[in-house]
Amino acid sequence: STNTVLIITIWHRMQIPRPHGKSFAHRSELKQAKRIVVKLGSAVVTRDECGLALGRLASIVEQVAVLQNQGREMMIVTSGAVAFGKQRLRHEILLSQSVRQALHSGQNQLKDMFQSWRQEHAQLLDRAYMFDCSRQIKHCHTLHELLRMNIVPIINTNDAVVPPPVPNSDLQGVNVISIKDNDSLAARLAVEMKADLLIALSDVEGLYDSPPGTDDAKLIDIFYPGDQQSITYGTKSRVGLGGMEAKVKAALWALQGGTSVVIANGTHPKVTGHVITDIVEGKKVGTFFSEVKPAGPTVEQQTEMARHAGRTLASLLPEQRGEIICCLAELLTEKKEEILSANKRDMELAIPMINRLSLSTAKLNSLAIGLRQLAVSSRDSVGRVLRRTRVANNLELEQITVPIGVLLVIFESRPDCLPQVSALAIASGNALLLKGGKEAANTNKILHQLTQEALSIHGVADAIQLVSTREEVEDLCRLDKLIDLIIPRGSSKLVRDIQRAAKGIPVLGHSEGVCHVYVDSEASIDKAIDVDSKCDYPAACNAMETLLIHRDLLRTPIFDQIIDMLRTEHVKIHAGPRFASYLTFSPSEVKSLRTEYGDLECCIEVVDSMQDAVDHIHKYGSSHTDVIVTENEETAEQFLQQVDSACVFWNSSSRFADGYRFGLGAEVGISTARIHARGPVGLEGLLTTKWVLRGEGHTVSDFSEQGSMKYLHENIPVPQGSFS
Repeated sequence: STNTVLIITIWHRMQIPRPHGKSFAHRSELKQAKRIVVKLGSAVVTRDECGLALGRLASIVEQVAVLQNQGREMMIVTSGAVAFGKQRLRHEILLSQSVRQALHSGQNQLKDMFQSWRQEHAQLLDRAYMFDCSRQIKHCHTLHELLRMNIVPIINTNDAVVPPPVPNSDLQGVNVISIKDNDSLAARLAVEMKADLLIALSDVEGLYDSPPGTDDAKLIDIFYPGDQQSITYGTKSRVGLGGMEAKVKAALWALQGGTSVVIANGTHPKVTGHVITDIVEGKKVGTFFSEVKPAGPTVEQQTEMARHAGRTLASLLPEQRGEIICCLAELLTEKKEEILSANKRDMELAIPMINRLSLSTAKLNSLAIGLRQLAVSSRDSVGRVLRRTRVANNLELEQITVPIGVLLVIFESRPDCLPQVSALAIASGNALLLKGGKEAANTNKILHQLTQEALSIHGVADAIQLVSTREEVEDLCRLDKLIDLIIPRGSSKLVRDIQRAAKGIPVLGHSEGVCHVYVDSEASIDKAIDVDSKCDYPAACNAMETLLIHRDLLRTPIFDQIIDMLRTEHVKIHAGPRFASYLTFSPSEVKSLRTEYGDLECCIEVVDSMQDAVDHIHKYGSSHTDVIVTENEETAEQFLQQVDSACVFWNSSSRFADGYRFGLGAEVGISTARIHARGPVGLEGLLTTKWVLRGEGHTVSDFSEQGSMKYLHENIPVPQGSFS
């Protein structure tokens, strides 16, 4: 039981140049890690019920295989014998026997798993690695040779190896650490082997500022050597020999030796299958140890600052929030030279996006006008009484509007989005976290500075934060305990990616804008040939993508004029399957009837009736905006009632689906969701409600059969503009 076992696995892979230098400063740099040590804690290797966690081990082997085949040099330090032995002892089997069985069983199970990846295996046994310096040197030389030969070592510390007593010399220098458990062994191995990264997997999410499970415990995203005084450690691991304090000491020692460290959960069933690869990809998993502390706050700290200031913002008088918005409008025109100069720098670096990035004096003036209008129209938003009920005598209930909380708005390329969304957040009393595209970094920075300057007139500058750290969008979408609503502003791909990545946070938006225009058999020729829906702005989400034609219109003058008008506007036509069947020489047949072209292209398809058009829209549409063109009012009303989309129009362009055109003022986007807000989302879509009950010591027992009170449930009229 005092043997340190080295299981040798042969892998074939491509070569990656090994980076040199100090530990990585940011998570995003972990992608560069070439030599990686993965330490598996006892709780990862074993199951609570009794025995080895074979499913976890298989998943870990698979991830190591993926990384190894990418050309990385992988090493594993694993334990679990004591944990396995304790579990067997609870089932009345002798500890000494269980330790031997654990060693034998664990090694054989790992062999079988590696063999499933068609790898050859061998074992090297040595008693003295942890005690004899000369043997350690030989072992390191052997390990280097094994790595050079494309061989992966798996070192099993057993948790049963007890080294001779030595002075406690932890952290006295990068060349000295007392090996007491597999944490210190993994750190020692990582430094001596000049590993780029040590991944320590345990049964907790990472390092917390206080014992996990306590009320105020917070997971630490990035830990710096100077922060150890702020940590309160709990009890040691329920299995094995180590605890979180031992892990942190080992991690800090490895960090001083030039190896980056991440402590993460290797037991969670939802993440075990990709925890190692996620860490190497730079995703926000576990606690990352870094020697470089950023100058500004972390995104978690920014969110907490925003929430705190946002509550103060919500408590301001409507006139005060209006003053902030008007101040921002003034700053947009007063500081236009600084804004345009920053915008010019962005445009010079991102020429392919020049149109979307571009700001001008006229655009800034237009933004300022819109903000002033919003300041006036939004004064009756927060705290408005929607319903008032007399529940019983002297017991009155109110439903009032309140902010949602903390909004995360992720937007691409368009810097004019920042003041628009900021003004809406201010008007609705919401805290706001902004993540803009790096292509507009300079413009976003100056616009955010002006926004905070405006907020500061009432002491709430922190209510709107700009995320400028290296946060990936996917990581932001995991902050479900900090963010209440995500609003993506950008391409369909961005929206889809965010909808997939969001973990427990509602997403307000639409992933596609497959909008239809149905030309009925009773359509007016003048209205039918209007191509505004397609040609006004083809890239917009509310532009027509599919034109549905009633079959009775084929080979009629109205159909010919529609085709001629599309060709005049240089619109490329794709034929739907039925339309293609009517033609001898047809345009290219559409690959999918769910295509959002976003350009001067559209699909034409033939339908038999209005009902057929409705069925087509429900099958292939995206519930965004759909239009009927007809002079038959009854047909139109049936279409308006039956089509289940956020916006349904009659004889009008789909391009009217817009917050400004609806009279909502600014908008944060268009939602195709079916709860909360749908269609163009303006100020009202950023509010929710709460219930306020005012009584005089009422109790529920007062209304029981033996009680003295009766429910009235009388509606009390609410005067217009009434506030709580």
